[in-house]
Amino acid sequence: MFGYYLDLALRSLKRNRVLTALMVLALALGIGATITTLTVLRLLSGDPLPQKSAQLFYPQVDPYPAGKPFSRSGQMPWLMSYVDAMNLLHAGKAQRQTALARSRVKVMPKTQEGKPFYADSVMTTADFFPMFDAPFQYGAGWSAADDDSRAQVAVIAGFLNDKLFGGANSVGRMIRIEDHDFRVIGVLKPWAPQPRFYGLHLGGRDYGNGEGVFMPLLGARADGIGPSMMMSYGPGASMEHLETSPSIWLGVWLELPDASAVSAYRLFLADYAQQQVALGRFQKSRTALSGLMQWLRNEHVVPDDARLQTGMAFGFLLICVVNTVGLLLAKCLRRSREIGVRRALGASRSAIFGQFMAEAAIVGVAGGALGLVFAELGLWGIRHQPAQYASLAHLNLPMFLFTFVVALAASLVAGLLPAWRACAVAPAPQLKAN
Repeated sequence: MFGYYLDLALRSLKRNRVLTALMVLALALGIGATITTLTVLRLLSGDPLPQKSAQLFYPQVDPYPAGKPFSRSGQMPWLMSYVDAMNLLHAGKAQRQTALARSRVKVMPKTQEGKPFYADSVMTTADFFPMFDAPFQYGAGWSAADDDSRAQVAVIAGFLNDKLFGGANSVGRMIRIEDHDFRVIGVLKPWAPQPRFYGLHLGGRDYGNGEGVFMPLLGARADGIGPSMMMSYGPGASMEHLETSPSIWLGVWLELPDASAVSAYRLFLADYAQQQVALGRFQKSRTALSGLMQWLRNEHVVPDDARLQTGMAFGFLLICVVNTVGLLLAKCLRRSREIGVRRALGASRSAIFGQFMAEAAIVGVAGGALGLVFAELGLWGIRHQPAQYASLAHLNLPMFLFTFVVALAASLVAGLLPAWRACAVAPAPQLKAN
């Protein structure tokens, strides 16, 4: 019976190709706009580390003077000073903890033909890789002992390994970074959380392929490599003496396995701030401890205009659905005599309803297919914009399937009123009119 309804629906749609094309186009435009903006919103608001995000936390303290706050709105400082970061790490109150800064460094290939180039890098500590589940293709990360000894070692990303060593196992080979030799001890598999949550407010790009070089923090600083971001909160701040300077330039991340560990660390952090007030280093004892996703929300990683654009796109889709309802209803009213004859010949109300819903479903599938084309065009336009996330704007399989779900749902909703109106047509008046 369903095949019969489809056959009747196709014949009906073919009889008025212009009206059918208008309905398909209206739905396709609404679906294309909706899927485009929704894809971008999902890209920006997704969980960058879903298998671990519930265990990752970002602590904050406030070393700024009471008379010169970090923010007039009362916002906590984003970063930490070297002294505070090292104090928290050496306390060892978390299952894992790491401090990091971003930098842009000059890399010199070890071949005569190679030309120097700049790469994004991270200066961090040993727990960085296991804490963030960074996968290795070759070798491994460095140890805490390497941190303490300021070892000249480095982990490089797979794309940098391809560029420097042709993708071969480069563990044990040397690369020159900022005129200093570093020994490669690990090569990462493709790994680039989107967004780069650990690098917020540290300078650099938060979307894209990720950093190419990872170095021990103390070893990199011993070679004079400085951070991309530094903010001072007192006199005497300088890039040359960051370790003792009244400046914030490090991000600290913690791995806390359960709620009790989180509660214990909150108490420890509050006690630490009060201790620093007593020592005269701080004037305020306030602290914050945010989970990964809460940290992203606090820092408005998803721009408000992205949410607004998505809301507007869904509003546009609603307008397109209403227009489709009007077109289907007009089509239904023009076929009142045909419906009356079918009813008189024995067709039930459910049969009429099924036929009109089949028409709506066909319009929806066609609208979804054309909507995919419009969505791809929209995403192609986004990929040519200067935004950091532009290159990542692609339609994945879930969004591909979701397109047809939205198209079918929109068309069936649009077809409900016309189908109900068709069921309500009384056969006798239509036969008398004939």
